[in-house]
Amino acid sequence: MPALCRDCLHRFEPTPRCPACGSPRIVSHPELWDLTIAHMDCDAFYASVEKRDNPELRDKPVIIGGGQRGVVSTACYIARVKGVRSAMPMFQALKLCPEAVVVRGRMDVYVQVSRQVRALMDELTPMVEPLSLDEAFMDLAGTARLHGAPPAVMLARLTKRIKDEIGITGSIGLSHNKFLAKVASDLDKPRGFSVIGKAETMDFLRDKSVRMIWGIGAVSQTTLEQAGIRTFSDLLRWDRRDLAARFGGMGERLWHLARGQDARSVSAHTPLKGLSNETTFHADTADPVVLDGHIWRLAEKVSDRAKARNIAGRVVTLKLKRTDHSLLTRRITLHMPTQTADRLYRTARDLFAPVAAEGPFRLLGVGLSDLAPAATATTAGDLLDPQAERRERAERATDQIRARFGDKAIVKGRALR
Repeated sequence: MPALCRDCLHRFEPTPRCPACGSPRIVSHPELWDLTIAHMDCDAFYASVEKRDNPELRDKPVIIGGGQRGVVSTACYIARVKGVRSAMPMFQALKLCPEAVVVRGRMDVYVQVSRQVRALMDELTPMVEPLSLDEAFMDLAGTARLHGAPPAVMLARLTKRIKDEIGITGSIGLSHNKFLAKVASDLDKPRGFSVIGKAETMDFLRDKSVRMIWGIGAVSQTTLEQAGIRTFSDLLRWDRRDLAARFGGMGERLWHLARGQDARSVSAHTPLKGLSNETTFHADTADPVVLDGHIWRLAEKVSDRAKARNIAGRVVTLKLKRTDHSLLTRRITLHMPTQTADRLYRTARDLFAPVAAEGPFRLLGVGLSDLAPAATATTAGDLLDPQAERRERAERATDQIRARFGDKAIVKGRALR
């Protein structure tokens, strides 16, 4: 059975420790040199970046989020041991882990680090399919001759480089299709490297919960449990036609996944559909000055992400949640794509004006969609707003100053509201 040391990349027959460097971080599997589909997931990405940049946080529980009424974006593993999870209400997270250090996210920094990780992936294979800033599928079929090593070795080298050169860690799942590769990457986090081979697929899945399927949340799980489906074994007892009749398209997918089948290929060209950012207030508010300040800050965050990806968008969306949790959404299509915070803010502000009286509000969000390359964005010749081009030049100059001296070098007055 082939074995690989994840620290020194030595290949050998399995032993408890690497015979070359003595490390116990060994991965071994009968199909280790044959599998080519991988899923790489950075470990507690936002929190890891914050700990990298602030060593004082290294041994402390860290939660990325903000405000008693907000939600957890992510939490480090120290906080997760206490029960803190992503999307958990902040007040609940702080009850579970009152000693946690709460850090407001820095999306521009996370995007920059994500691009560094992606660059290392691109050196391995052109077939990289990002799912988010911190995770991606990779197809390394046919790369062994190029790199002079099997995909498993190159993946171990990738996570070593991410740790040494970028300062964060990641976990690898390696298998024969995307579904199982993603399942594998969650088996041994953080700093994991898990393998699910073809020969063991059915035995591995049989007694696992269907919650393991990506996209099966609490609501879907309840629906499946009502049909008596809790494990993959339960799914295997269903006829394919009956599953499709009961659950539609999802039933067809479940039939295949129950057998470890996933025909989806890794696509390097999956388009990004949109960018958005939202905030939940500590207390419901109808104060137009406070809300205007939040619209600006959210527009600036979305703009930063669009600029980092070198894209622009034509559709601006404003999302509001009232005290009774009812949603209010407004959107408008611009004549030309934009990526500037100024245009996003002014558009979202105009969308807000007619509905301002429907507050107070507990949540506010700003989004940008119908995306296109940044080169398509322009404010030149805007007869309805002749000062738009001047403001854009000022924003670009501000971006350059922040890139050199930090994101707090210049702050607009409305951001302080």
